[in-house]
Amino acid sequence: MPLVKLSDLVTKPDHTYAVGAFNVSDMEMAMGAIRAAEEMNAPLILQVAEGRLRYSPLDLLGPVMIAAAKKCKMPTAVHLDHGGTMETIRLALELGFTSVMFDGSKYPLEENIARTREVVKLAKGYGADVEAEIGRVGGAEGDYKSVDVLVTSVEEAKRFAEETGVDALAVAIGTAHGNYKEQPVLRIDRLKEIAAAVKTPLVLHGGTGLTDEDFKECIASGIQKINIATASYDASANRIRKVAAENPTARYFEFSEAIAEGTYENVKKHMAIFGMKDKA
Repeated sequence: MPLVKLSDLVTKPDHTYAVGAFNVSDMEMAMGAIRAAEEMNAPLILQVAEGRLRYSPLDLLGPVMIAAAKKCKMPTAVHLDHGGTMETIRLALELGFTSVMFDGSKYPLEENIARTREVVKLAKGYGADVEAEIGRVGGAEGDYKSVDVLVTSVEEAKRFAEETGVDALAVAIGTAHGNYKEQPVLRIDRLKEIAAAVKTPLVLHGGTGLTDEDFKECIASGIQKINIATASYDASANRIRKVAAENPTARYFEFSEAIAEGTYENVKKHMAIFGMKDKA
């Protein structure tokens, strides 16, 4: 099936479901995610974060992701998650990614706006969409240094969306990347305020560890895209450990299947939580 753009999937008139964006780091994870999407009759966003690229170089993994997305029977977008450098963003666009995220949350607002506008201009030349971040989601994505949460301001979110023209906006409402050490306190009140003030589709990062009820409340309050990474990596690792424990002489392809199976199970579970069944 032809690739679709991020804006094709996240622009909708209501908040009954959100589209899951699932990070992958190899062919097996991509295969598992596609299997889940096809079984659920659900749209799919395959993505990889720049912080993971030392394990999975973009020039090698990117073409695999694009080929996998084209093979999927469901509408599928291919997205660069947490792009931090123009070099990586440009490479993703040249490879054919249909959207890129520029994460300028570490910069002051003025600089974040200016840098994001440069990325928007570049991406539009490739016919691609752009996601950006305002505020700061806590924890660490990939190999980046862990940071504290900085809850997004309504006024800054509104200004940022208007001045950059991004297609999706990640907001910080108390979530964090990676595994939580304690239960997060979500600022649903702030999310509702931002959703009322900003027309741009809103994105939730740091989904691993949230409850089903947390996800559903975020969706009802304005979130239209939810990123899942750590949960898929953990599910795949757990399947590998199970295979090794049950069969000490297991060979490579049994572990390969475990990665695909772990990703499939996790993606399907989250698609059900997000209300994605039969939304393709």
